Amino acid sequence: MEMERRIGEIEFGGEELPRLEEPHALAIIKPWIDVNNVGSLVLSHLEALFGAQELGRLAKPGDFFDFTRYRPTIYFEEGVRRVRLPNIEIRYAKREGGNDFLFLHLLEPHMQGEAFVSAILELLQELGVRRYSVLGSMYDAVPHTKPLLVTGGALGAEAGEALDRAGVQPSDYQGPTTIAFFINQQAPELGIESMWFIVSLPHYVQVEEDHMGALRLLEVLSSLYGLLIPEEEIARAEEQRQNLDRILEAKPELKTVIAKLEEFYEERVKGQRGLRLSPEVERFLREISKDLGRE
Repeated sequence: MEMERRIGEIEFGGEELPRLEEPHALAIIKPWIDVNNVGSLVLSHLEALFGAQELGRLAKPGDFFDFTRYRPTIYFEEGVRRVRLPNIEIRYAKREGGNDFLFLHLLEPHMQGEAFVSAILELLQELGVRRYSVLGSMYDAVPHTKPLLVTGGALGAEAGEALDRAGVQPSDYQGPTTIAFFINQQAPELGIESMWFIVSLPHYVQVEEDHMGALRLLEVLSSLYGLLIPEEEIARAEEQRQNLDRILEAKPELKTVIAKLEEFYEERVKGQRGLRLSPEVERFLREISKDLGRE
């Protein structure tokens, strides 16, 4: 895509920006909260579903990213060797009977984080975005035998009510985060609703594409936007669950751990906070994670 124009730090092609109808932005932030590529799977599905088109990317990604940590890649174009720099990707899609979508594949910046945040906020404001949502995944002490938990939060009364209806539990997390979360924090100052919802994945399940996690986020998005969940995604998630059951059948010692996780899960669903697994269970989960990761 030949880039021709800019909005702040972001360049885009075309003579003018697309006219979007009360767009909502859906973002993933790699690598911070995209465990097992769940968020990437979900955005790819939505982009294919609505025929998303490329909009833009950072004009100078080297101002924000360390290329010894996010490596450039070599590819061939018509027999000529070329180098592609790591960059964010921004796409948009129009849809009938609802808000248009803006899809943001963000990378966590290594430097000039405040300028990165400002660049994204400037784009959202210029395009008239009404809601900015971050979706993602993280490892957690949850069993694969129960509906995967989704936790999150919202800034804005309507956004908060929408998350409640979607079954997203309030998050009580405190600790390190990404500078990109400032986008969520500052968006309401520009009149943009803000929300985030993260699916918890069993940390003994390490796969390249986690369809169980993707299905759970699609269920949340279905509640928010009335989207239909494709049968093939439901089938992939069920196949993954069955494969996991077969693997764990060969490890009878895990049954006790799963029972503990299920008990822990039920307490969390009831709203009890500050719960911790026993050191023995945590140690066993670390060991079984390594074993499953090699299979």
